[in-house]
Amino acid sequence: MNQNKSTNRNMKIRDCGCQPFIADIEDLATRNSNYRTALWTGEHLQVTLMCIPVGGDIGLEMHDDVDQFIRIEDGCALIQMGKCKDNVDYQQKVNSNFAILVPARTWHNIVNVGNVPLKLYSVYAPPKHPFGTVHRTKGEAQCAERH
Repeated sequence: MNQNKSTNRNMKIRDCGCQPFIADIEDLATRNSNYRTALWTGEHLQVTLMCIPVGGDIGLEMHDDVDQFIRIEDGCALIQMGKCKDNVDYQQKVNSNFAILVPARTWHNIVNVGNVPLKLYSVYAPPKHPFGTVHRTKGEAQCAERH
């Protein structure tokens, strides 16, 4: 099946995991208005879309067994990483088209320091969130992760 931007724009953003999938990831990431939307969840990999409001962040976190690839599609962010929660000494401002690689067991945070919502996608290996995850807000995501 050949997907182009016009058919991609009509595509509902939902988890299409474990099925072959081809789409314009930049378009889907910039159209996503949820804090987090799982786009594809497989057995060994997951792609999520994120929209972080101006001044918002993902919150300092660390994944024991998950490597993460993040690509900024729109906006400006401060990336913070480090080996210790109290010492995130690796920091860099980035904007559209930057990629961030976060090794497992690395503390990290992404802060929207721009004046527009930060649009990005994240690839987790192995998957981090349940199939079909949609969190409209960071608060909703935090509540789901506590349960």
